[in-house]
Amino acid sequence: MSSQSPALRAAILIVSTTAAKDPSTDAAEATLRSVFEQDGGNQWTVAETHIVSDHSAEIQRQITTWTEPVEEGKHINLVVTTGGTGFAIADRTPEAVSPLLHKQAPGLVHGMLAASLAITPFAMMSRPVAGVRNKTIIITLPGSPKGAKENLQAVIKTLPHACLQAAGANSRALHSGGVKKLEKEAGVGSQGLAQAQAHTHGHSHSHHHDHGHSGHRHTHSHGHGHGHNHGNLVRLSSENPKSNDPSLGPSRRHRSSPYPMLSVDDALSLIAKHTPSPTTTTAKVTPDLVGKVLAQDIYASAPVPAFRASIVDGYAVVVPSSGHLRGVYPVVSTSHAAPSSNLVPLKEGQIARITTGAPLPPGANSVVMVEDTVLISTTKTTHPTTGQEIEEESSVEILSDGIVKPGANIREIGSDIPLNTLLLPSKTRLSPASIGLLSSIGTQSVKYYSPPTISLLSTGDEIVDPSLPRELSLGEVRDCNRPTLISVISQAGFTPLDLGIVSDKQSNLETTLRQALRSSDIVLTTGGVSMGEFDLLKPTIERSLGGTIHFGRVNMKPGKPTTFATVPVKNNDGTKSQKMIFSLPGNPASALVTFYVFVLPALHQLAGISPAGLPKVPVVLGHDFPVDKSRPEYHRAMVTVSKEGKLIATSTGGQRSSKVGSLEGANALLTMPAHDGPIKKGEKIEALMMGELRSELA
Repeated sequence: MSSQSPALRAAILIVSTTAAKDPSTDAAEATLRSVFEQDGGNQWTVAETHIVSDHSAEIQRQITTWTEPVEEGKHINLVVTTGGTGFAIADRTPEAVSPLLHKQAPGLVHGMLAASLAITPFAMMSRPVAGVRNKTIIITLPGSPKGAKENLQAVIKTLPHACLQAAGANSRALHSGGVKKLEKEAGVGSQGLAQAQAHTHGHSHSHHHDHGHSGHRHTHSHGHGHGHNHGNLVRLSSENPKSNDPSLGPSRRHRSSPYPMLSVDDALSLIAKHTPSPTTTTAKVTPDLVGKVLAQDIYASAPVPAFRASIVDGYAVVVPSSGHLRGVYPVVSTSHAAPSSNLVPLKEGQIARITTGAPLPPGANSVVMVEDTVLISTTKTTHPTTGQEIEEESSVEILSDGIVKPGANIREIGSDIPLNTLLLPSKTRLSPASIGLLSSIGTQSVKYYSPPTISLLSTGDEIVDPSLPRELSLGEVRDCNRPTLISVISQAGFTPLDLGIVSDKQSNLETTLRQALRSSDIVLTTGGVSMGEFDLLKPTIERSLGGTIHFGRVNMKPGKPTTFATVPVKNNDGTKSQKMIFSLPGNPASALVTFYVFVLPALHQLAGISPAGLPKVPVVLGHDFPVDKSRPEYHRAMVTVSKEGKLIATSTGGQRSSKVGSLEGANALLTMPAHDGPIKKGEKIEALMMGELRSELA
């Protein structure tokens, strides 16, 4: 490789629970850095290093972060891991890395093993993997500093060529001149490769060697790999539950869920804890803001009305001290509900014709309704706009017998909205009336909470689009979850992004989820969260995306396998954030119920809506309700206002989670506690209202 080639960026991942607790015990990083410096031909920069414990999710999370597409100049060309490649129970680095690889690199694995086998036959006890993820080469090295050094030296001279190819360089240009030219540039030869790989390996391979962390010796059969006395590779402890590893096949999948069963309240608490704070947007005041949630207090910047105005059609007057106004008065001016700057001041003994909403002439202190007057005389005048001759009022008799009070029929300045009054507090959900109120005080723009974006997809090889114009084949099921969830998301005031149906292939699922995470605040999936060998949501989230599953089972009916996770995502601007994934069961009733119970509160929290979730009301049971003995149930029901004013709940029928018909006609979810025997008619239960109340009143 030419010395003119651009510098390549490498990252070192130390996999060791010991070093994760005490980084000073690690010796592998310094060893690997020396290999890059001394054997790398001045082509490498170690740009990143990190230490993780022997847990697959931590390994995958860090590698995923390093191998995400980034702007030019920040790309990691090579990731090397050290540790976890042996046969010990805790050694799981190959199992963590393999699902992340988009392409395998068996030649690199062979090169590393061949170099080590030339030194000791016990090198066959190591289990390295190598390959390409996106545009990054990934290689797993042993945990022993000596073994890691041997393996990296075995391939270090050929790695620049591999990294440039993986990064998208022109292969034809790279290979011009043939293999001999490549060997010469790399400083290796077909005959001398073994010497080049092993030229610094004058040490012996002890069966008992130091892992590189002080006070942490391990008994192994060779110098590659390390062991920690942790839990079983497949059956992880309940303190750190993990999903099935699809690469192990169906016979090694969990026979019971490794995820603890949480109560609904505990699950909701975790969702609230991991839901990001809402962001804000500023926009002009228009009807498009209806449904948005204010992110600021709105105060009256001007009084309403801003001038003294008449609230009736009639005559502005100056009330004398006696309060008596009966008599004939000259009409000296007119005030209309229109802009005016030349109102004639009014004196006692004069009146001015005035319309509703028009400003009072200076000096006027009351308004007499037109119904309490009689026209006495007129005079001819010219219309100010048409020029035609018209008759104008000249004198009017006021018929009031009683005392006329000052201020009668007048809207005083600020009588509707005083200056600096708090009109709309923050967290107000804007209504049409709110838009009118903002407009009345001249508010030009407001800050509101940005509505979250939500992507949704259905999973499963058996799922077909409902618009497919043919009869179903054996085993096919029309997708009713997506249309239903798109409808309820839209009804709730949010805009869904439909990503369609994804087959039960982990690579397809990973690609679609990555697309969704980049374009949305929340990703919603249905299906693929149970215990089957093709239920791939949990493994994909943990093992491919590096996400954290906060819960994978909830003590409820329907919806027990509901899953909530967060995934680290690098945004287009280079910032990092946590995005949420809700994986709902595939059965239609389960999907809708769990959306209302878990997803809607998160959407509301992101949008600044409070209280979050469906409104709750107490209802009376209209008949006996059979319930589950062990799990609380969300029973689909119809709530009706009786003639006596009570809220009466009746069941919509069979409650099996796959029964779509139970959703039709339901406007509520009854929160039924687990109970031995039915809950009797007349009992009071809390209901979550999904729709409008029905009424028995005609």
